[in-house]
Amino acid sequence: MTDEIGAFVPGPRVRIEGRAGGPLSGLTFAAKDLFDVASVPTGGGNHDWPTGRPTPTQHAWAVQTLLDAGATLIGKTITDEVSLGILGENAFDGTPRNVAAPGRVPGGSSSGSAAAVAAGICDTALGTDTGGSVRVPASFCGLYGIRPTHGRIDVAGMMPQAPTSDTTGWFARDAETFAKVSSVMLGEAIPAALPGKLVIAVDAFGFADTDVAEALQPMVKRLAALVGASREEPMAPQGLSVWARAQRALQPAEAYNTFKGWLDTRNPRFAFSVARALVMGSLISESDRAWANLMRQEARARMRYLLPPDTILCLPTTPFPAPLVGQPLHVLEPLRDRITCLCAQGGLAGHPQVSLPGATVDGLPVGLSIIGARGSDASLVAVARALAGAR
Repeated sequence: MTDEIGAFVPGPRVRIEGRAGGPLSGLTFAAKDLFDVASVPTGGGNHDWPTGRPTPTQHAWAVQTLLDAGATLIGKTITDEVSLGILGENAFDGTPRNVAAPGRVPGGSSSGSAAAVAAGICDTALGTDTGGSVRVPASFCGLYGIRPTHGRIDVAGMMPQAPTSDTTGWFARDAETFAKVSSVMLGEAIPAALPGKLVIAVDAFGFADTDVAEALQPMVKRLAALVGASREEPMAPQGLSVWARAQRALQPAEAYNTFKGWLDTRNPRFAFSVARALVMGSLISESDRAWANLMRQEARARMRYLLPPDTILCLPTTPFPAPLVGQPLHVLEPLRDRITCLCAQGGLAGHPQVSLPGATVDGLPVGLSIIGARGSDASLVAVARALAGAR
């Protein structure tokens, strides 16, 4: 199978047939190059990462689960270096093409997985989400994407970044495939019943570009009609930027701690932006981490208040559509900061979140996200499936 969009890691393409007769038989999937595949080095998006590391002898839990369900693995996909990125540009392996938004980034760090699904090369693909790395590419590529409840999905065999925020996620182009894959990964049937209450995060809609907020309104109206009762509330009373600042203290500090042994012994090569992120993570003070942990507790309390059982919250997944490929760092940095303002709640609070396709701005996809109580992952998938049928 050719890779005309540059979604897969360079070199021979791995292919492993799924178990015959499983619920996902006939479907194909790809795995972000943070997931172990037996007998294949895990590249991590950085050419120095595999050096001196043993080749995996077994599949990551997520890979094995999809294979056991009958899906066929067709390759490993490009990721931002050691998952430290949100736009999908990799200095070593290149930027996968976003067929849904030509000339635009696919979003990262699960860039190759999202690009491959958007291009129809595979039916679904595994990604990871720490600070938005499934949600953002889902929005930019016009896909369904899920960040499950933190701790719900087994991350064995998945390369870590910041463990208190790391999750496994997945993509699909259509709601039915998304539901099938989600049922397997979550280990439960997708329910027929839907939540009965909707909270609209007015601060998040106000923060997004005006044309994005307007483009999402028809989806919000269909969602409100589908669910029933709705009300408007701010998601982050302290400020979306305050939640983002907390996540930018916790996640980089954890990432540095994850990689510091490798940095010390290997002195690996990095793109400047990735090296800078690790350096900044090493400089975050104990007092800043202590403040950020307190803000995490506040964010968790706020999300518990907003999301009792039978309630979901909606917000724009990203504040704007996919930016152009190849822009300079001084242009990209404020864009990354704005993305974090709408994604920080994932790492801080750990609630499940699904990004739904269905809106565009000047022909470019933008996603609407729904968030539920911890453990309500399958209910969010049910909403996604029902909303697709309500178009």
